[in-house]
Amino acid sequence: MPYFIVSTIFFILSLIIIYWLHTRYHLDIVVRPVSPPQGAPLTSVCIPARNEEHNIQRCVESVLAQDYPNFEVIVLDDGSTDRTPLILNELASRASRLRIISGSDLPEGWAGKPHALYQAAKSARGEWLCFIDADTFISPNTLSACYAKAIESKSDLFTIMTRQIMGTFWERVLMPIVMTALSVGFSPRKVNDPSRRDAIANGQFIMIRRTVYDAIGGHESIKDQIVEDKAISEKVKWNGYRLIVADGRHVAQTRMYTSLASMWEGWTKNIYLGLRDQRSMLLLGAFGGIVALIAALFMPVWPLLGLLWFLKDGGWLAIGVIIQSLIVWAAILAARGLTARSMGIPAWYAFTTPLGAGIFAAMMLTSAWKVLSGKGVTWKGRVYSPK
Repeated sequence: MPYFIVSTIFFILSLIIIYWLHTRYHLDIVVRPVSPPQGAPLTSVCIPARNEEHNIQRCVESVLAQDYPNFEVIVLDDGSTDRTPLILNELASRASRLRIISGSDLPEGWAGKPHALYQAAKSARGEWLCFIDADTFISPNTLSACYAKAIESKSDLFTIMTRQIMGTFWERVLMPIVMTALSVGFSPRKVNDPSRRDAIANGQFIMIRRTVYDAIGGHESIKDQIVEDKAISEKVKWNGYRLIVADGRHVAQTRMYTSLASMWEGWTKNIYLGLRDQRSMLLLGAFGGIVALIAALFMPVWPLLGLLWFLKDGGWLAIGVIIQSLIVWAAILAARGLTARSMGIPAWYAFTTPLGAGIFAAMMLTSAWKVLSGKGVTWKGRVYSPK
């Protein structure tokens, strides 16, 4: 009986957690293609690029192909040592509205990306600034559609969640887990509610009014922040301006990482930076990592334990444990299958949930250890340590 009671507790808690985890992601504002706006103000698209030879041409060409009638494109080459400068120069020779700026050395006290965007914004002339990452590729209608939705929602900062391109096995295993975790930590409905302090932006695509950008001090006001998108969204919202996060999967896509190693570096960095802000987040992150690790290890063996108990004369109670575990597995597979399909990958990747959860747990625990040990993280060839 004690085994059955413990299993029943896990059964109830598991169903509650599965439901809760998969009902946080409400992107009520959806960006869809529209006709190009008439009399549109000048929008400056700013793209930071540091060793982006695999992405930069596709990114810049997608921006240059916009049907938005009034825009300029500024690419800040942030000390690239690969073929990025050569590719940019070739693009600039064919596009009059494209300007290439060679970034200056990183000053003390600055993080890399804020400094790159600060330099790009400084030379921009637009009434709106649009920050796009070099690994993001937009549809021809994206600027028009996002501008129209920003005006409709009376946004001062308008950001979209892009469709994630996942080509490898490890991307498809891990990215859906990470995106679910992000939806729990930053509910879009809470972010879009002006009465709440919740704030987040997706640095892959941000549009902001130039007057608001200048009023909050621009990227200079967050110069030491590696996760500059979250930092600038907080500056905007906490100063009383309107922040909107929308579903942009119909108009933009991003290839964040292409291997397990790059995902480990990138997401460990992001989790680390989130945990280092305050001790409560550090404790929550460490606890969450432990829980995720236990779940990843326990879930596959739960039905097997029930079967072993049944074979050792566990009787109907053992059958009850097996049924409970299978119901939970069915709920997980259904929820993760729907998540996989919504992200454009085969539903069978739901079966890799324990593997993805285990890797994500390892990332969280590694990040917590890096904060406590003071070792910091490496990103784009630069080392960042705890404050």
